[in-house]
Amino acid sequence: MDLNFNKNEDHNKLLLSELKQKFAKVKLGGGEKRIQKLHSEGKMTARERIDYLLDENSKNIEIGGFVGEGMYAEHGGCPSGGVVVKIGYIRGKQCVVVANDATVKAGAWFPITAKKNLRAQEIAMENKLPIIYLVDSAGVYLPLQDEIFPDKEHFGRIFRNNAIMSSMGITQISAVMGSCVAGGAYLPIMSDEALIVDKTGSIFLAGSYLVKAAIGETIDNETLGGATTHCEISGVTDYKAKDDKDALDKIKNIVDKIGDYDKAGYNRIKAEKPALDPKEIYGILPKARNEQYDMMEIIKRMVDNSEFEAYKEGYGQSLITGYARIDGWAVGIVANQRKVVKTAKGEMQFGGVIYSDSADKATRFIANCNQKKIPLVFIQDVTGFMVGSKSEHGGIIKDGAKMVNAVSNSVVPKFTVIVGNSYGAGNYAMCGKAYDPRLIFAWPSAELAVMGGTQAAKVLAQIEASSLKSKGEVVDEAKEAELFAKIKARYDEQVSPYYAASRLWTDAIIDPLDTRTWISMGIEAANHSPILKPFNLGVIQV
Repeated sequence: MDLNFNKNEDHNKLLLSELKQKFAKVKLGGGEKRIQKLHSEGKMTARERIDYLLDENSKNIEIGGFVGEGMYAEHGGCPSGGVVVKIGYIRGKQCVVVANDATVKAGAWFPITAKKNLRAQEIAMENKLPIIYLVDSAGVYLPLQDEIFPDKEHFGRIFRNNAIMSSMGITQISAVMGSCVAGGAYLPIMSDEALIVDKTGSIFLAGSYLVKAAIGETIDNETLGGATTHCEISGVTDYKAKDDKDALDKIKNIVDKIGDYDKAGYNRIKAEKPALDPKEIYGILPKARNEQYDMMEIIKRMVDNSEFEAYKEGYGQSLITGYARIDGWAVGIVANQRKVVKTAKGEMQFGGVIYSDSADKATRFIANCNQKKIPLVFIQDVTGFMVGSKSEHGGIIKDGAKMVNAVSNSVVPKFTVIVGNSYGAGNYAMCGKAYDPRLIFAWPSAELAVMGGTQAAKVLAQIEASSLKSKGEVVDEAKEAELFAKIKARYDEQVSPYYAASRLWTDAIIDPLDTRTWISMGIEAANHSPILKPFNLGVIQV
C-alpha cells in the first residue's frame, strides 16, 4: 500500500473513532444518575428494553441515534431526541421498535422527538412492518409546545398514523411501562393491543394534581389510571404485566403468532462476502473531499464477490450504473464517479460532477430497474451538475430534470448512502432525503450542503465585505480573511454529517463496514410491501 493510502486510512479511522465516542455518550441518554434512578424504580432503560425484546445476537439497525445532537442546549439537551428507534427481529420477525427514554426530561416530547417518531411510523407504513411502542413519557415538553402541538407534522400526526396503519393491517403493539399522559394516552389505545406494567405504568388524560385543580376530586395516580384500573375496570388495556421483562416477554409471544406477509418478490440468492477486503475502503476514501479516487474500488468492496455488471460503461462516465448483489439481494447501483475520466470525444469529465450524458444514462438505468423490479442503491459523492455555456446549450437542465423525474417516480425501494459530498441539486438527483429513500445514511466522511464550505464561504464573505464597504467601512485583506474564516467555521459546522443527522436529514451515521447490513435489512423490510402501482415517468422532455 502507498503512503497516500495509509494517510487516508488513518484519517478515516480517526473519524470512525470519533463516531464511536460520540455515540457512546449518546447512549447514556440523560446520564448515569438518571439511569440509576430508573433502575431504583424497578425499571429498565429504553435501550435495555429494546435489547431484551430483540432476538439475542440478531442484527439490528438504529434510526436517528444522533437526533437532537447539539440542539436545545438552553433546555438541557435532548440526546437521541429522547426516544430510541431500532429495526430488528422479534422471534425472527422484522419489526420497528420505538422506546421513550425516560432519562431525558422524563421522556417528554421535544419538536425533534415528534419528527423522529413520525419517521419510525413512516418506515413501518412504507414497509408494512409491525411496530412496537414502549411508552414511558411525560408528554409534550411544555416550554416548546408551540413547536410541537398544532401543525401537520407535529404531535397529533402520530395518532392519525396509528389509525391509518390500523386500516392498512399493520400490527401495532404498545406497552405502557411508565407515564402515559394527556394526548399521549391515545397512542397505546389506538394500537391493536396494549399492555401495562403494574405499579409503574399509568394512563390518564389528566394526572391527580390536574384533576384536583379542574374538578376538585382527590385521587391518587394509581387508582386514577394504573394497571388494575385499566385492566379490570376501564378495559383500556389488554394485558397486565408484573414488571418490564414480563411485559416484553408478552410482546414476544404476541409477535410470535403473527402470520406470514405477502412478499414484493425482490430477487435474492445465497449471500457471498466481497472478494476484496472491505476494510480497504478506509484507505481508498481520500482525506480531502476534493481529491479524486475511483468509486468502483469502493463498490467492489461493498458487493457480493466484488462482482459488478456495468451498464453503459463507456457512456456518461461521471456516473457509474450497473447491477450487483448485496448480501444476496439483487440491486441496481447508481454512484458518482470521483475520478477525472476521458470521453470517446477526447473531452475530460470532472469527478463528482453530473454531466448531461451521465444524467441521461442514469434515467435509462433507473427505468430498467423499475421494469425488472430491482431495488436501487444510490452512492453519493457529488458536487452538483456541470455548469457553463457548453452544458447549458447542451440541455443540462433538461437532462437533469429527466433524472430527477425518474428518481421521483421510481416504485422500487431506494436506498441512499452518502460517502462524501452531497451538494446542491446533486443531492436531489442522487435520491436525497426529499426523494423518499427507504433508508438514507451517511459515512463519517459525508458533507451535506448547497455547496462546499470553501466556495460558499468565499461567496458569503464577498457579499458581507461589499455590504461593509457600502457603509463606508474599510475592508482590507486582513478584514476579508477574518470574514472568510468566521463564515467558513460556521458553514463547516452546518455541513457536518452530525448536523444533518441531528435534524434527521439522514437516518444514521455508520461505519462504512456496516453498509451491507443496512442495505440488506432495508431491502428485507421493503420486501414486506408489494409494489402497488406501475412505473410511469409522466411527461418528460426528450
